[in-house]
Amino acid sequence: MNYDFDVLIVGGGLVGGSLALALRDAPLRVGIVEALTETQRQALTSGDRALALARGTVQILDRLGIWQDVAAKAMPIRHIHVSDRGRFGKTRLHASEKGVDALGHVIVARALEDRIAQELRGLDAELLCPARIIGLKAGGDGVCVTLKKGEECLNITAALVVAADGGNSTVRKLLGIEQNVRDYGQTAIVTEVQTEADVNFTAYERFTASGPLAFLPLERRKCSVVWTMKNQDADELLSESEPGFTARLQSTFGYWLGKIQLASKTQGFPLKLIQAERMADDRVLLIGNAMHQIHPVAGQGFNLGLRDAAFLAERLFTRLAFNEDIGEKAFLDRYARARQRDLANTIHFTDGLIRAFCSDFPPLALARNTALIALDCLPSAKRLLARHAMGYGFRF
Repeated sequence: MNYDFDVLIVGGGLVGGSLALALRDAPLRVGIVEALTETQRQALTSGDRALALARGTVQILDRLGIWQDVAAKAMPIRHIHVSDRGRFGKTRLHASEKGVDALGHVIVARALEDRIAQELRGLDAELLCPARIIGLKAGGDGVCVTLKKGEECLNITAALVVAADGGNSTVRKLLGIEQNVRDYGQTAIVTEVQTEADVNFTAYERFTASGPLAFLPLERRKCSVVWTMKNQDADELLSESEPGFTARLQSTFGYWLGKIQLASKTQGFPLKLIQAERMADDRVLLIGNAMHQIHPVAGQGFNLGLRDAAFLAERLFTRLAFNEDIGEKAFLDRYARARQRDLANTIHFTDGLIRAFCSDFPPLALARNTALIALDCLPSAKRLLARHAMGYGFRF
């Protein structure tokens, strides 16, 4: 069958754009369907959110040829400080102990999105924008896709469609793939603060009875804050005045960085674990948030999605080397099974943190406090934790 595209990527954001960049040297006709124009994307406030990039993620971005252009806009994490509020237990990780320059980095999503969008404009791939998918029919020979581009309807074909179109994935809905949803009953409150003291390249993870509180370094005296708590408590806190909110935040975090002041508005995001029932369909794959949305406690969401893209590109190059069908069902099923292991490990890791550190049940509180003290003294345990922090604990 003659296709308009070998690979059609639906969604040109962080994950879909990264996949297109990873395939730039492949002998493939690649199309990218993107609903938002550059102006519309720039207007989205979500671009201001902070991304915690594991060291493994930075290495992938470097191989894509974009890290060197955004590195100056990212803040390296050279120290990680984990503590349990109201108790002595704490663990510290240091990049120097692992022989690396940084355990990870923090960057504003917009900076990375802008760089990927710039690089996409120079690709040989065809960018269909603004366009949205309104119909999809997959079969053994190929995928027929109907697009709405302005007032025009286009019918195109592809050997493989990759859905990277986010949590409300149109591709997933058109295929009738259901989602498994677990409501954590928690809300993530996100904001930024100015700090009195220099953050010294340190990321803080502080566990409280209601949920984890993370301070991620953005600048020398500025942090992104992700404060997770029960929905009812979050609603109450979000209705507080700015001085009242700041006082609560200061009390919970302490004075590790001196006095803090709000530097942006506060926003709340309900937290759910969402997984599509399947990752692979006939000649269609779901990656990134189209497939999974996880708890932010360990900052693994984008890291996981980027691994989806990097692993798929690697598998496609191998497939091409043997002149094999890139949309074959058995191939897509093998890819999905391999990625499910990574997803399961990531969810197990994040859910384990939530269960262990979000309860004030006295025996559990004592056990975790003891564990943090022991962890700080056990090199082998610290190495394992460091591997997870750097993105090496989640195998392809």
